[in-house]
Amino acid sequence: MTEVEVVTRSLKNGLIDRRREVKLSKILAGIAGGYLLLCFIAPATLPADTIPELSGRANAIDYANHDSWGNREQGESSELGHDQSLHGGTFAWTELTPAWALVYAIGDLNCHQKHQRSWEVNGNQMPVCARDIGIMLGFTIGCTLFGFRGLNRWTVRDTFLSVLPDERLTTLYAKDSRLITVIAIMCIGLVPMAVDGFTQLLMESYESTNLVRLVTGFAAGLVAGWWFSSAFAARPKFFEGASEVMLPADAKLVIK
Repeated sequence: MTEVEVVTRSLKNGLIDRRREVKLSKILAGIAGGYLLLCFIAPATLPADTIPELSGRANAIDYANHDSWGNREQGESSELGHDQSLHGGTFAWTELTPAWALVYAIGDLNCHQKHQRSWEVNGNQMPVCARDIGIMLGFTIGCTLFGFRGLNRWTVRDTFLSVLPDERLTTLYAKDSRLITVIAIMCIGLVPMAVDGFTQLLMESYESTNLVRLVTGFAAGLVAGWWFSSAFAARPKFFEGASEVMLPADAKLVIK
């Protein structure tokens, strides 16, 4: 290898630069982080008490108009929804300015918006619940972390692990326990949220707190942002072949 080749192939994955990894992480972090900020800005800048206490369904539009599902009298003891008239009156995000309507429309579609599990800003309920706030915050940080340290190493598995110091990965690569490690990290992040959510769903005696929802959502969002950044960044086409990928412990990438 000539001196010029050594200089141009200076990164620890065998490529010249990592501008693509940085760009991808900025895009993903920007989307999640931007919406997260809007979730605080929207209720803070709207007139006080504009957004009443809500209680809808996840993955459904409940508050587009005053006669939408969420504004109907579902009963205070119902598993989904409540008597909206008892919680500040009806609400229609289509009556907000376009920017804030979009923020609350996204929240309406993706989140149940139960007021007991959501926070208020300026007397207005936020567009999403506390757990979703944690997920978006964690996702943003996970993407940002990858932007600082992540490298394209052909496979999603190796790209995911590239965020960790190579010297800490020597044993993992020597034993080829990379996939197990990735699964373990993902479980550490996702399982607490799943346990908290399903326990709350299945056991009437258990009710989580917004702090627990925030923390478990953050952990899940962190590994999700880390994984999605890795999935988008892992591209074999930037290498001449699998043998060109530089891995910890002088391991070689074998494609079957």
